[in-house]
Amino acid sequence: MSQTMNAVEITKPGGPEVLQMCERPVPEARVGEVVIKVEWAGVNRPDALQRAGMYAPPPTASDLPGLEASGEIVALGEGVSGWAVGDKVCALLPGGGYAEYVATPAAHCLPVPEGMGMREAACLPETFFTVWSNVFQRGGLKAGERFLVHGGSSGIGTTAIQLAQVMGARVFATAGSDEKCAKCVELGAERAINYRDEDFVEVLKGEGGADLILDMVGGSYLPRNLKALAMEGRLVQIAFLQGPKVEVNFAPLMMKRQTITGSTLRPQSDQAKAEIAEGLRAHVWPLLEAGRVAPVMDSEFPLSEAAAAHAHMEGGAHIGKIVMKVG
Repeated sequence: MSQTMNAVEITKPGGPEVLQMCERPVPEARVGEVVIKVEWAGVNRPDALQRAGMYAPPPTASDLPGLEASGEIVALGEGVSGWAVGDKVCALLPGGGYAEYVATPAAHCLPVPEGMGMREAACLPETFFTVWSNVFQRGGLKAGERFLVHGGSSGIGTTAIQLAQVMGARVFATAGSDEKCAKCVELGAERAINYRDEDFVEVLKGEGGADLILDMVGGSYLPRNLKALAMEGRLVQIAFLQGPKVEVNFAPLMMKRQTITGSTLRPQSDQAKAEIAEGLRAHVWPLLEAGRVAPVMDSEFPLSEAAAAHAHMEGGAHIGKIVMKVG
């Protein structure tokens, strides 16, 4: 294994153009870690936030962007069991995915699902960890409940629609075009709401209210989400595309006994992420291998065109996941 590798670094906070190719030392596996020779890396909103200087990596993480990848294990750190050099994996990363090699806790790796290619596998970790932990563990979605996901055509949205539908929930989604809404219905949404033409509050009220809402918009959506929730309804907040501050009347929340919660994935402990991985392996990987759930792919870019990949993501026209070919 060579001592240096090609990678993409953030030269300074800013737009996509600040992403530049560089050479870095190949990372070494610390205790409990593996080193992966990266084949494909996923592109995600938190990468763009980090690039803009708004989402600092944890102190022990690489400063390189990239929170998910697929590839082959090439080195094992002390204390690693259950994996061997040569294993094909996809992994949730603390950072560093925009590179030819990356180190990550072994417990955050999952096998490439049987029958799935490495390109598709690179799309799984960030969205599936996020959806499983927030919709099912934190949000407690159950069969028969009414579930609303905003941004239904995003990587998170397309994953949430499929998993919720397979688990027996009634699924509703919002999206910003008729094409995106059609994709949401194709994936299993009972109703997709074009937010430019319709009010999701009225649609959900007409159905009896949402039992669970997964929101990454924030801003003006916060008070509207509370109006759209049913009695005992739960709101799980995972991002704030419109901003985190808004004036909200909490009296209806008390009257309807509603719950607001939320989480971010990256700052959680290694143990917490390992537990999410175990849940995915037990409950979701069989669905992927059976073809009942699959990542929705939008486009691919070479690693050298990371700036173009970010510009495409921030343009908002994509449906599903954007990936970069590394190895």
